[in-house]
Amino acid sequence: MITRITGAAIRGIVVALLIAMPSLLLPDSATRSPEVIALLAILAAALTFAEYFSSYPSFVEFREAPPLNRMRFIALFLMVILVSLLARHPIEPTALTALVHSLAFSLGEVMNFAFSPIQLTGLMMPAQTAPDLVAQVMAAAALTYVIALGAIAGFVLAIRFRDWPLGNGPFNVWTNLPLFDPTTGGDVVERLQRDACINIIGGVLLPFAIPAVVKLAAGMIDPGLLSAPQTLVWVISAWAFVPASMIMRGLAMLRISDLIAQKRRAAYANAEALQTA
Repeated sequence: MITRITGAAIRGIVVALLIAMPSLLLPDSATRSPEVIALLAILAAALTFAEYFSSYPSFVEFREAPPLNRMRFIALFLMVILVSLLARHPIEPTALTALVHSLAFSLGEVMNFAFSPIQLTGLMMPAQTAPDLVAQVMAAAALTYVIALGAIAGFVLAIRFRDWPLGNGPFNVWTNLPLFDPTTGGDVVERLQRDACINIIGGVLLPFAIPAVVKLAAGMIDPGLLSAPQTLVWVISAWAFVPASMIMRGLAMLRISDLIAQKRRAAYANAEALQTA
């Protein structure tokens, strides 16, 4: 009980810190509505504590199958911190912000090739947008995209070399997939594989599709809002994190479907051996 309370409390505090991080790193002149941010941080911490304190899952997937959720959280945490430092550099430059600024702009130049998602984020900005803002958006996009690719590669390595999720013991489908009902909708393996393909395809296409949608909906969505540092941090972080999270979820579901199929083949082989014995 003490271990569960402590773990849930630590997770809640870390989630609250994530939400408050842009306000803590950005200058006061670049932050808006600190009271709202504090309220959101407290609410997120309370929800996280309630989820991990409870013995019964509600909506968080793979909570008993590390390191998937930890890798996703670390990736988002890095995105928020680094983009916050990048957005702070033009306002209050420091040695650390200069380092992040140099790294991000270098990545932006390297990844700015034809039809790349980084190029599309620049093209979605209105024609009258200041070149410095366009370059900053592309640099932030490149930085977060590299982090997202690193998180995906890390999870692939965890599956390949750590035998995820069996490296942590038996995998409980009900605990780790609380929103998935294995008793309805046909064969479990086929449903998992279908959902996995949808997640992976959607995760691959979203970084390309979102800038295109924003460009087409220029009358309703103003990309110039990214000139606000806090908006830049959360929008660009979400643009990279959500697709990466979808791809990692799809890979996880493919892995689970493969394990279920292996157990089925082993059970059929044992049944045939008993019949022929």
